[in-house]
Amino acid sequence: MATVEKVSVALSPELLEMVRDAVDSGRYGSASEVIREALREWRLRQPLREAEVERLRRAWTEGLESGPFVPFDIEDIKRKARGRLIDAAKK
Repeated sequence: MATVEKVSVALSPELLEMVRDAVDSGRYGSASEVIREALREWRLRQPLREAEVERLRRAWTEGLESGPFVPFDIEDIKRKARGRLIDAAKK
């Protein structure tokens, strides 16, 4: 049998209500089961979160390395888009 250590966790009233509801509904046998399941899910999501943070860092660096900000003219963008739409409709 694995060694088990008891810990105390402080929960907000909202989180405590969620834990109690999960136990009261019969989905879990105890508050400990709810917390263990939440920790297992957290452990599974961590690599995904770390990958997303890395993706955002790369995008940030790419943006910085792309050069200084150049303002754009939205009306010019719309004009060009309309022109492409007209050209596509002619084909």
